[in-house]
Amino acid sequence: MIHLYMDDYRRKPEGFVLARTIDECMDLLEQEKVDILSLDYDLGWGEPNGLETVRRLLMGNRFPRKIYLHSSSIAGRKVMYEALYGALPESVELYMHPVPDALMDEIASKGAQGK
Repeated sequence: MIHLYMDDYRRKPEGFVLARTIDECMDLLEQEKVDILSLDYDLGWGEPNGLETVRRLLMGNRFPRKIYLHSSSIAGRKVMYEALYGALPESVELYMHPVPDALMDEIASKGAQGK
């Protein structure tokens, strides 16, 4: 099971797999079991935004166990949260904030132990 971080600009947190585009993110969701999915909203000039990621996620049939919204765009996080809330299977946990630092540290330390 992987942790997936979708962002066009930020560097990948330790213990996560990075997707720079919506297509990369969707491919990984189809190919892998995903524990944590962390989403950005602004994905670069001229590119679809995080709401398109959400739309495609909801059209598919593969969901992560947890979704965090790490975008610095408050309006972007809000629109993604509103689109996801109530549309996800009950088994999926949804958070309108980034992955907490303590959980990031835990994931990073597990990744380091596996090396």
